[in-house]
This record gives sequence, C-alpha cells and structure tokens, in this order.
Amino acid sequence: MNINDFIVQVALPEHRVFAEEICEEMAESAKARGTGIAKRSPDYVAGKISDGKSVIAFHKDGSWAGFCYIETWSHGQFVANSGLIVSPKYRKAGLANAIKHKIFELSRQKYPKAKIFGLTTGLAVMKINSDLGYEPVTYSELTQDEEFWKGCQSCVNFEILTMKERKNCMCTAMLYDPETKKHDVAKKFAEELQKKPKLYERFMRIKQRLVLKPKQPNKGLKSLLMLIPILFK
Repeated sequence: MNINDFIVQVALPEHRVFAEEICEEMAESAKARGTGIAKRSPDYVAGKISDGKSVIAFHKDGSWAGFCYIETWSHGQFVANSGLIVSPKYRKAGLANAIKHKIFELSRQKYPKAKIFGLTTGLAVMKINSDLGYEPVTYSELTQDEEFWKGCQSCVNFEILTMKERKNCMCTAMLYDPETKKHDVAKKFAEELQKKPKLYERFMRIKQRLVLKPKQPNKGLKSLLMLIPILFK
C-alpha cells in the first residue's frame, strides 16, 4: 500500500456523512497517544466540510482514510490546520504528509496573508511542518485569541499550560509566516530531523525538563529554540 492508493481532495458537502466517524477516530487517537486535542462535534466538522475548509482522503476502494480542517483566529490573521487524522489501517503510507500538504495549499489559497501555526508533540508532524516552511517558535508568537486556547482544555496537559501562563507546554509551537524568508532554514531542519531522529528525542527530553521547571518557562523555551541548530548539526 502506498500513496497512489489514495485520493486526497478538498472535502465536498456530500462528505458530511463521514463527520461522526472522523470525530470518533480523533478521540481514539488522542486517547492512545495520551495527549489531547480540541474536541469537536460531528456538527462542527460537518460545518467545516460544507464551508470548503477541510481536506479529506479516501482509499481507492471508497473507504474514508484521513481528514484535516482549517480554523482561523484573530480575525483571520492566524490560521491553524487542525484535527489531522489518518485511519489506523491506512497509516505508514505517507497519507498524513499528503493531507498536510493539501490543507496547507488550501490555507494559502484562502488566507494568503495569514500566519499558519500548529502545536504538536509528534516527530512526524514536526518533520512535515518543517518541510512546508514552519519554524519552531515561542507561544507568545501564536494567536492570543481566547477561543483558540479554550480548545486546549480537553488536553491532559492543560494544567501545565495554565501553570505556565500559556507561555509554554509539552507541545512544540510551529509557525509559517508568509512575510519572512526563513523557509529554507525550516526545510533544512526537516532534513536533519529525517537523518537524526534520535536527536528529536533529545530535544523533547530537554523541552520536558524546561517545561516542568517552576520558574522562567518562556526564557527556557527561547533558549531551547536557539539550541535547535546546534542539536541538529
């Protein structure tokens, strides 16, 4: 099984019938990882499908395979590609990468001036984001829209986020800024992640220690981000 066995497209209104299955798989995936994502109802997901703000994937046999949707914050200044999910039976085929590239392309078409950001604990997503031109950033560089941060309440690490006054948490913040010219650097970071996956584990161990420190969480994170080029040399 490979990526040629799938169709990845902008979701159409008739795909709303898959909303409940998508939400169930999102919840199961978060539970399996021991982390949380913003819980969304089938009606919410169906609305994203109807509005043309989502990407859906199907296996060539017609079965649902994956999904991701667009959210906007701070009056359209920030965009998040949220809810990325791949059906367990179709993982390891490059589908997450294909969906992320498609939703990124759709986001750039709909919101060409917006900053695109995400929060992740996964190496695979970090690699994909870096390849697209995202860079690791501090939380202060993300949207400060209260509605976005309310979505973190369903995460098992929400207490840490609150304790750190939203300056840091277990997730790594990543940002694509269309106004900057640093995307080649981000792609280089993606290449290094691919070649040296064990250094990602080292990165996350250092980050965890910094996050759990009671003082100066933002200063610690900034120092960690500055270490990234050194870690991956």
